[in-house]
Amino acid sequence: MQLSIPVDGFRLAYDRVGRGPAVLLLHGWPGDRTDFREVVPLLSAADVVWPDLRGFGESDKHVEDPAEQYGADAQARSVVGLIEELRLNRPVIGGYDIGSRVAQAIARSRPDLVRAMVISPPLPGIGDRILSAQAQREFWYQSFHQLDLAEQLVDGRPDAVRSYLRHFWSHWSGPGFELTAAHLEHLVSGYAEPGAFTASIGWYRAGAGAVARSVTERAPAPADRINVPTTVIWPEHDPLFPRAWSDRVDDFFSDVRLDLLDGVGHFTPLESPHAFAAALAAAASRHA
Repeated sequence: MQLSIPVDGFRLAYDRVGRGPAVLLLHGWPGDRTDFREVVPLLSAADVVWPDLRGFGESDKHVEDPAEQYGADAQARSVVGLIEELRLNRPVIGGYDIGSRVAQAIARSRPDLVRAMVISPPLPGIGDRILSAQAQREFWYQSFHQLDLAEQLVDGRPDAVRSYLRHFWSHWSGPGFELTAAHLEHLVSGYAEPGAFTASIGWYRAGAGAVARSVTERAPAPADRINVPTTVIWPEHDPLFPRAWSDRVDDFFSDVRLDLLDGVGHFTPLESPHAFAAALAAAASRHA
């Protein structure tokens, strides 16, 4: 593990291995950089970097001013700083969940730094469908995370953290996947540190969650679409983001391909590491 130069007072913990085309991997919530532990060994021909985002894992955690410090643009600033610090040559960025949104923010603000993206939901194009009764039964946690009650009930309490994380890793994953006890305990050890859970939900308190973003999104003019070549991996069994919501990605990306991934749920890098790694390698090859 190494630590980056601070950006906005945040150092990112990261690992780096290999040689070849640069690949940068961005994790989701409720995870950390070890979400890619099955993907990295499959990228032996690449220079792979995978950090903990602000407020996660071994990266710095500050609970002040989440609106300024934990939104997509703020997270993107830290990742851009890491790309520049390590002199990564236009990496392919892979991400899911929060990592997907951060990758998109980098592609919008600094397309010159990115060769291609491989991302899983959330994606733009959901719109007000996220307000449907079925969707709101799934997205309750984003409103809960806005409450002081969330940190009062969970923060610094290992048993509560374990139960809370286990719920999402079980409910959001596809059939046949089960988070190992060892990985769950690894996540609990990080998220249960006093202040760590509160830092991790700074993303939602910054208004960066799918509900807040989707209800206000508008399709951009064609010239303003994300022009970084993008592969979208949309899993079959993600209860948060049904496949029907993949119908509008062309309205937001100028160069996008949609790969439907059967048999898996929300946690694509862990549930289907070979497919995720293959998509990264293909993107690097196509846009060499």
